[in-house]
Amino acid sequence: MLIPLILSGGSGTRLWPISRRNLPKQFLSLAGSETLFQQTARRAALLPEAAPPVIVAADDHRFLAAEQLQELGIEGASILLEPVARNTAPAIAAGALQALARDPDALILVLPADHLIGNEVSFVDAVEKALPAARAGSLVTFGIRPDRPETGFGYIRRGADLDGTAYRVAEFVEKPAIAVAQDYLNSGEYDWNSGMFLFRADRYLEELAEHAPAMFAAANTAFAKARIDLDFIRLDAESFASAPNDSIDYAVMEKTRHAAVVPVTCGWSDIGSWDALWLAATKDDDGNHLEGDVIALDTHGSLVRSHDRHLIATIGLDDVVVVTTPDATLVARRDASQDVKKIVDQLKAAGRSEHDLHRVVRRPWGTYDSLESGDRFQVKRIVVKPGAALSLQMHHHRAEHWIVVKGVAEVTCDDKVFLLAENQSTYLPLGSRHRLRNPGKVPVELIEVQSGSYLGEDDIVRFDDVYGRA
Repeated sequence: MLIPLILSGGSGTRLWPISRRNLPKQFLSLAGSETLFQQTARRAALLPEAAPPVIVAADDHRFLAAEQLQELGIEGASILLEPVARNTAPAIAAGALQALARDPDALILVLPADHLIGNEVSFVDAVEKALPAARAGSLVTFGIRPDRPETGFGYIRRGADLDGTAYRVAEFVEKPAIAVAQDYLNSGEYDWNSGMFLFRADRYLEELAEHAPAMFAAANTAFAKARIDLDFIRLDAESFASAPNDSIDYAVMEKTRHAAVVPVTCGWSDIGSWDALWLAATKDDDGNHLEGDVIALDTHGSLVRSHDRHLIATIGLDDVVVVTTPDATLVARRDASQDVKKIVDQLKAAGRSEHDLHRVVRRPWGTYDSLESGDRFQVKRIVVKPGAALSLQMHHHRAEHWIVVKGVAEVTCDDKVFLLAENQSTYLPLGSRHRLRNPGKVPVELIEVQSGSYLGEDDIVRFDDVYGRA
């Protein structure tokens, strides 16, 4: 059984302000109508005899992953939840254990959820060519044939030919200086390290137990103590947190004697920066990639992305990135876009929310958009999906007014349950137990006006929640 193992726990900070901790880049539509996560899942399903995937996701993203798989019609996926952020090696170990629970001879195809592949036929062909080496016990990685000297990727030097397709890995090389990267390109012996792998699940765990026994033990215990929560598998928090925070390259691939590489040219990009997205994107005659409401005069080699309610106009600019969202704007030289993470670090240090949440926040029941706030008040636009409901809850420090602008809402307020139609409103006193539900077949939209001494999202006591939230 070939089981895709999709790693979707990344934070995508280098694509701020579009990508944020609560909604990182893998769950965004950055190249086409599907999100990067959806593209990865659909691409994996193209492989002959591919089983439903195993997903390793952050706890905060569990409903995003489940909903986006549902939109694709992919059923039977196993979604493992990381209780704390860890690197790729322990995440893959947990996924390998889940694969073995399905099939003791399982092959796993490890795929980061946030990569872009332009030529899916070449990708599928490379996976099929790698199968014999993987079945024979090799730990196969896919090396991207370089088309330019690149200092942002690690490299793999190919060694002896194993079967006419796969090669022994001679050396893993860290990100090189530009002159060294040019030498690698000229030699023809090096490929970019893609972070995609194919191997038997049992072989990976054997190598992990040999080279990183503490990590193997931690992952094994975390999986053994995992519990089912709705449609998710929650890894044991204490055990998983004890795993060393190491990548698969460091923990296994650089140490094993059984690493192999299959070179491939498939239009791959890790979308690791705004510059990388510009490189992968379609461009106009001036070398610009423009999205949204943009007027670009005498502008060249730039990426300009406007939020749908904002016009961006540029004049006399070359090689820049301009990106707007409802609450933040980024302006940077394209060649400095790797440093966006420094902005995110400053936002975290200052205790600001823009690194964490968008103004529009997604929840399993729908979304809310914080339209306006001030001293002792806040105004939100809330959208509830058909059939969905918020938790039965109360607040210690605020009261709320709800005005329905679209659809019909079912409101619970203490011992009363009633319907609100369009243009009707209700008042929820401070301390009341209340719930909002959409009993209809179209989304319910309402305006919520909060007032009180404290309006933070942590002022909530949940008494009942269909999504299992505390």
